[in-house]
Amino acid sequence: MSTIEATKPRTEVGPLLKLVLELGPLMVFFFANSRGEWLASRFPVLGELGGPIFIATGLFMAATAAALIASWIMTRTLPMMPLISGIVVFVFGALTLWLQNDTFIKMKPTIVNTLFGAILLGGLLFGKSLLGYVFHAAFKLDDDGWRKLTIRWGLFFLFLAVLNEVVWRSFSTDFWVAFKVWGTMPITILFTFAQMPLIMRHSLERESAE
Repeated sequence: MSTIEATKPRTEVGPLLKLVLELGPLMVFFFANSRGEWLASRFPVLGELGGPIFIATGLFMAATAAALIASWIMTRTLPMMPLISGIVVFVFGALTLWLQNDTFIKMKPTIVNTLFGAILLGGLLFGKSLLGYVFHAAFKLDDDGWRKLTIRWGLFFLFLAVLNEVVWRSFSTDFWVAFKVWGTMPITILFTFAQMPLIMRHSLERESAE
């Protein structure tokens, strides 16, 4: 590695670009599932993967890899949560295609959200508000604020895991795919905004200003 590469500072991705990197693979998944037969007729190699959900799974894996690579190229780092999510996508996506069983890709959100929830809540048992390590660059909160926010996010991740199980087990595959994109994301955004009062109350910048 050259001196220039070693000393190259990490850059922050803008909020809009970050949203594109996170939502892009989901939109690919939704489009490929809804237009699976059309894609198979235009690109026969995709048809070899199986039906629409399997085509969507293959393209979802490719889009996830592309998003992670783009993030690395732009920032020279990979955020922990997208990286863990990506690894689960590759593992469960590969099982889905290999065994031709869409149960694996449907369980991916359950596994990821349960894992995040368990890590956050488990960290509190050892006196660690792990959420602070993830969002320390975005927010400066006191210890009580990080603890409360970590509890809320931990429980929210477990809620998403249960919600995913209910949806994929109770409704059709098409409904689950649509809910994954148009249901889970708005719920997450609303939950995020709902935490702003807590963040403002425990902000260290606010305390300094006072």
